[in-house]
Amino acid sequence: MSGFVEKPEPLQVPGLVHLHTGKVRDLYQNEAGDLVMVASDRISAYDWVLPTQIPDKGRTLTQLSLWWFDQLAELAPNHVLSTELPPGAPADWAGRTLICKSLRMAPVECVARGYLTGSGLVEYNESRTVCGLALPEGLVDGSELPAPIFTPATKAAVGEHDENVSYEEVVRQVGADTAAELRQATLAVYGRARDIARDRGIILADTKFEFGYDGDTLVLADEVLTPDSSRFWPADVWEPGHAQPSFDKQYVRDWLTSAESGWDRKSEQPPPALPERVVEATRAKYIEAYERLTGVSWT
Repeated sequence: MSGFVEKPEPLQVPGLVHLHTGKVRDLYQNEAGDLVMVASDRISAYDWVLPTQIPDKGRTLTQLSLWWFDQLAELAPNHVLSTELPPGAPADWAGRTLICKSLRMAPVECVARGYLTGSGLVEYNESRTVCGLALPEGLVDGSELPAPIFTPATKAAVGEHDENVSYEEVVRQVGADTAAELRQATLAVYGRARDIARDRGIILADTKFEFGYDGDTLVLADEVLTPDSSRFWPADVWEPGHAQPSFDKQYVRDWLTSAESGWDRKSEQPPPALPERVVEATRAKYIEAYERLTGVSWT
């Protein structure tokens, strides 16, 4: 059992139809048929959406995504039409709302990995492969791969876990031409973003993208290159052989699995509320990632 500890009721806004409540984002449609994507301050861990929110998280994710969309504009078109608030929307939506094109979404998570960690490390330790791709001997947690790899995953519903799949499975789902286009775009965007992050002293270990089609044009969608969708590591302390410090919700994961939380991850009980110090430390990490990448102070 997993999902929302306390599922929020969607706000009713004149002229908008609520479509979906996700782990972080609420999705609406306006009268023109465009999507209205609102990033909340919700945070998830271990397939649960926690009862405690992280102040400013939704705004940092949105503003960082917008910054990355600008950096990648020559490489990949994106789905953003406007950042203006819809008429009648609450003031709290400011800075966390995007008006976006409605796309025909590709049914896979497009994951790029440049370093070995997470679920990729688990598979590598078992078979020396990641998503069926053979890798050399001698790699450890945090090792840089010989070249970035495309390791797609299924799109999971709230409360479920994305599952890695082979490239051949993507071909089966979407066809050879679309699969090849998704792989090429994923690795190209990852390569550009990795270089940009590296110039700012940050390692982009891996990330996931969502793509959709506007007619025949492949478009970068959803959030992009945030601490929720990516592993960012400080380059100056990178040391393969163990888990790396990261700019994400690691404080949350660590506390939930600590004796202090009293929560058994394997049980069917929902996780408890987060203590204030964990909330503050997690907020600081999101803001630090934003500031180090963009060079702009958070206000």
